[in-house]
Amino acid sequence: MIILISGSSCTGKTLLAQTLLETYHIPYVSIDHLKMGLYRGNPDCGFTPLDSTEQIGSKLWPIVKGMIMTAIENRQHLIIEGCYVLPRHVKELEETYAEHVIPVFLGFSERYIEDNFDSKIITHRNVVETRAYPEDRTVSQHISEHQRFRQQCAEHDVPYFEIDQHYEPEIRKVYNYIEEQRRSLERRA
Repeated sequence: MIILISGSSCTGKTLLAQTLLETYHIPYVSIDHLKMGLYRGNPDCGFTPLDSTEQIGSKLWPIVKGMIMTAIENRQHLIIEGCYVLPRHVKELEETYAEHVIPVFLGFSERYIEDNFDSKIITHRNVVETRAYPEDRTVSQHISEHQRFRQQCAEHDVPYFEIDQHYEPEIRKVYNYIEEQRRSLERRA
């Protein structure tokens, strides 16, 4: 089983992955760590950390896809999280692999961003990992990013969960969804 977590920036992907690790005792891989490891190990890797999510995602997806395939072939469980897994990537998995993947995409509604940008989104962006740089995107940039991501999820028909008003009860729906999917996979095995 592979739990694949993606979404727009600062939506709690890493916290979700960390909580799932503690719940299911399944290791997780941060695609941000993969990105930085590749870049620091080889600055000529084809991207810089400042490139677009789309550009970095396109470079990293073949590696992430290979990790997914290898874990499934070896009957190993893995959580993979990061904004560089794009909705279209999930549809590129062959059915024999896709049936072992639980994809989850996270986003915020325009209302949530407007009401909680400084008080929650920016304040909680370092809950699990420390970001050594300040947030330089505006509220309107965040809203546009989330709207584009929501559209991509709809276009590729992937499970999208949008936080609209209250983070905790709404993110609980994501945990419940993952648990239902996990049980379904176990029954089929």
